[in-house]
Amino acid sequence: MTITLSDQDKSTLRIAAYGAVALMAAAGAAGEPYKIAANGGIALGSATGLIGHVLADHPEGTDLAGRSVAEIADRVLPALTAAMNLLRQQDPAEAGNFRGTVLIAVETAQMHQGRPSPATAEMARKITEALDIAGAAVADSEAVPETAAGQDRPELRKAIEEIVDSGFLGVSLRVHDERGKWTGSAGAAELGGTAKPPVNGHARIGSNTKTFTATLMLQLVAEGRIELDTPAADHLPEFGLDRRITVRMLLQHTSGLFNFTGEVYDDGTIVHGIPIPYGTTGKEWVDGRFHTYRPEELVRLALSKPARFEPGTGWSYSNTNYVLARLLIEKVTGRPLAEEMRRLILAPLGLSGTVVPDASPEIPAPHAHAYYRYEEDGELKTIDVTRHNPSWVSTGGDMISTTRDLHTFISALLGGRLLPAPLLAEMCIPHATGIPNMDYGLGVFIQKTDCGGTVITHNGGTVGSMTLMYGTPDGGKTLTAVLTCVDDADLSITTAFPNAQKRLVNEVFRGEQADPAQPTG
Repeated sequence: MTITLSDQDKSTLRIAAYGAVALMAAAGAAGEPYKIAANGGIALGSATGLIGHVLADHPEGTDLAGRSVAEIADRVLPALTAAMNLLRQQDPAEAGNFRGTVLIAVETAQMHQGRPSPATAEMARKITEALDIAGAAVADSEAVPETAAGQDRPELRKAIEEIVDSGFLGVSLRVHDERGKWTGSAGAAELGGTAKPPVNGHARIGSNTKTFTATLMLQLVAEGRIELDTPAADHLPEFGLDRRITVRMLLQHTSGLFNFTGEVYDDGTIVHGIPIPYGTTGKEWVDGRFHTYRPEELVRLALSKPARFEPGTGWSYSNTNYVLARLLIEKVTGRPLAEEMRRLILAPLGLSGTVVPDASPEIPAPHAHAYYRYEEDGELKTIDVTRHNPSWVSTGGDMISTTRDLHTFISALLGGRLLPAPLLAEMCIPHATGIPNMDYGLGVFIQKTDCGGTVITHNGGTVGSMTLMYGTPDGGKTLTAVLTCVDDADLSITTAFPNAQKRLVNEVFRGEQADPAQPTG
């Protein structure tokens, strides 16, 4: 039987898939998983009619008696894959949404269990692996229609190829402007490979995370949960914070708090925090790259160091501010940051490729690879660091996304779809940073261009991967990109990175000057 999916059918498939995965998770937490799975399968099929049968038969409880939850999950995997294939044939973009919905269900199920059982973890692994295989085909299939949707852009193609020639391993670029949308990639997805980076692959987005976090905080301000000029200590008394430090100062980097990833002072003095991939702690970071840091630990380390300045009297980029923002969000809502991010940003915008990973080292497929080069016993070694525990840049640089999701997010934010107009205006009020032509608002840089215009941006860098996110103040024109490289302790790529930024922004925003290299994280 051939099924032609209506828009309602596509929505129903997402809902049914979410329900199927949630039922499997409930089965894993119960003493009699087969009963929950069987009864849930019947209810799911009845509620969703013909489309529900794409995802689940009506299994008899006796068929599943004595089965482990991972074995029960095997009953769902073929249906999930079949749904992905059906959607890929009829609507590749919706296939991506479907995949994202299921992965969110898996993540939520694990979160609700606190420390998931081995059976549930195995279920999650199986589902994620099956969808990653299907998802890779979806991402690859989108390259032709997306590129064909815009005009031929030889200048953009030439720019990304020349950026690769300057020292980058790969580049993926997405542009939305008056000429339509264009996506393309150049270079390689991995060392020694010939395949180009996926045009909508997943990437660690570094400090683009700060814009998501600041937006979430401002949404809570809009809901009346917190106020911008409230002392942060009112909500987090356990840290003994200076009461002059307000929520606004955290988002604006004017608190003066020591950056837990380390500080470089005006006289050249370096004060280390946690081990990072750069400078003298590179090898230490490599050895501990799967270590988990908890947010409270990072804050306490920062507070053990002298502040850079009195609150509100200067500007200094500090990841500590955004870890405190996370703790504030969790305190005033009573829910994990990831849940609030899904509730207010990811779900409303359909950002199916965006993940709040906490301490998980995994990154969904498809993705390009990131590398790190270091010296050990006089020998240079290069390792794949695509998988690492991102809790070392918690909430200031740990999220995962795609160029498409970053475009959707920055366009929606600047277009007024996420914040009331007065709060969006507050977000974009420029505060002097000391960086030429570059001020900071609340989680965004406000960049002046050569022609007197303005772009709103926040770029991100994490080991072996950089992301760009630019938009005009109305969100009508955007540039998002992922650049991968072989990183090292000496930051050898730092010369090529600002040149790459400048080249792309000049091409897309017609002569507007790109920002200088921003702080790591």
